[in-house]
Amino acid sequence: MTDHGPVLPLWLCAGCSAPWPCATRRRELLTEYAASPVALVLYMGSYLVAASQDMSWAPAGTLHRRFVGWLA
Repeated sequence: MTDHGPVLPLWLCAGCSAPWPCATRRRELLTEYAASPVALVLYMGSYLVAASQDMSWAPAGTLHRRFVGWLA
């Protein structure tokens, strides 16, 4: 179990206070989903939808890069 989960509705990392997903959680997710990268994209897409509701003030492009852009 990771300490680097999101603190809602701020979407900050509980482990290091960086914007979530932080660098540590990204590495963990890449390892966890190494055999199923499409599932990881879908998983992070669901977080993108939730975060966009909590942070409606944030530009869509910024949220996209933050939640799924790093997977490219």
